[in-house]
Amino acid sequence: MAEHNELGQLGEEKAVAYLIEKGYKIKHRNWRSGKLELDIVAEHDNTLVVVEVRTRKDNFLLHPADSVNKTKMRNTILAAQAYIFKFNILLPTQFDIISVITSPLEGNYQIEHIEDAFLP
Repeated sequence: MAEHNELGQLGEEKAVAYLIEKGYKIKHRNWRSGKLELDIVAEHDNTLVVVEVRTRKDNFLLHPADSVNKTKMRNTILAAQAYIFKFNILLPTQFDIISVITSPLEGNYQIEHIEDAFLP
């Protein structure tokens, strides 16, 4: 597996652990609809929460959340619509971003959770 894929997978694992600790129920990880993907789909406080996870090393110039552009938002919303229709979800939906910044040499990481990061 390529290094950036391993880093992304590590970030998603840290994000899932963080969400579970906060009381979120994880429904799916890496759910796909055609070429579209949802990193994490969870439920919390009677809300469907779609989470885009962005992971970067601490020496990266751009903050991870800043890499979620309009195209990514649109694709995430389209995938969420497919998910909602497929599973007949009747809950309000919120789109969050979790940024995971790792320090590979030190072996630690920081998590930033932006709730309601964007609207459909």
